[in-house]
Amino acid sequence: MNILYTIIIGLFIGAVAKFLMPGRDPGGFIITILLGIAGAVFATYIGQAIGWYAYGQPAGFIAAVLGAMMLLFFYRLFVGRRLT
Repeated sequence: MNILYTIIIGLFIGAVAKFLMPGRDPGGFIITILLGIAGAVFATYIGQAIGWYAYGQPAGFIAAVLGAMMLLFFYRLFVGRRLT
């Protein structure tokens, strides 16, 4: 059940990140979920390295969305060039 919860939250975070960064995306539904999950993991890792979060504590919603937006930016930068 934990994996299903992670996928649903990842979809929501990825959708919010794509909404906040309008433009053409070279990905679909699965990429949105993966960006959301990876953004949350990335934000957690960076937050723990900086000292914002304790070990084992997940990132907050805003940090996860910002992490997903950063990954979406790099995804568009590298993958978008190959598709055009």
